[in-house]
Amino acid sequence: MNYYNEIKNKLIDNEIYIKVKDYSKERNRVITYYEVGKLLSSAGKQYGDGIIKEYSKRLTNEVGKKYTVRYLFDIRRLYYFLKVHPLDAFLTFSHYRVLFVLKDDNEVNYYINQTVERNLSKRALQEVIKNKEYERLPEKTKKKLIENKNTSVQDLIKNPIIIRNPNNIEVVKEKVLQRLILEDIDNFLKELGDGFSYIENEYKIKIGPSYNYIDLLLFNYKYNCFVVVELKVIPLKKEHIGQIKVYMNYIDNHLRNINQDKTIGIIICKHNNTFIMEYCSDKRILSKEYSLV
Repeated sequence: MNYYNEIKNKLIDNEIYIKVKDYSKERNRVITYYEVGKLLSSAGKQYGDGIIKEYSKRLTNEVGKKYTVRYLFDIRRLYYFLKVHPLDAFLTFSHYRVLFVLKDDNEVNYYINQTVERNLSKRALQEVIKNKEYERLPEKTKKKLIENKNTSVQDLIKNPIIIRNPNNIEVVKEKVLQRLILEDIDNFLKELGDGFSYIENEYKIKIGPSYNYIDLLLFNYKYNCFVVVELKVIPLKKEHIGQIKVYMNYIDNHLRNINQDKTIGIIICKHNNTFIMEYCSDKRILSKEYSLV
């Protein structure tokens, strides 16, 4: 079998397809590279990996300069990768090359799903991997994802939650932490998970004769519930649980309608206290640490 001629013809056809049918060029590229990768794998088994270097030299002269040795090796890796992870129409070859560095198949599946659901570009995918988004998920959430079980709004909230602090401002007060969040609210909402939208900060509520202020009031349209967020620049204390529970009950009684799920509460604190959370009877209340970057 003449592996080189078949590889060359497939790559030339793909280059022509890119110019003529731009709307589906990425999918065609991935399919072509999968087929070429299979040929490269067979050629390598018959002639050794040195054959890829020889093919690269010829292809860069006859087809295009991008077909370097590294590029051909990545095309071959795509073939092995797609044998484990089925082809997804929304991922480009550039996406797949970013995913090649990951060793855990469950982690790979998570990032593939996130790329599709959030329409992540290659650069955005690199960013979420760099921020170790999968690693910061609770272990019980990872188990649910592996077993393909339904997730709740609480499941996809990371720990710690990354809050950007580009000017290295000293965070000693909740107001400062709040300001950093509001300055980068889009990324903060993504840190929490899917479907979060911003309603208001310092949300004013009246309990008896006095007024109180919820640090952040959010709504999750995917899970159809309000979310109360309280910020603490100190370690979690038991009184924080009582405070946020009062706020959650207020929202349930005054804002929530009968078609919405009960409000959940998130306490974002400097340091978590697993002993306090262990004895928190309300599973709607979560405590997460924050990390400034």
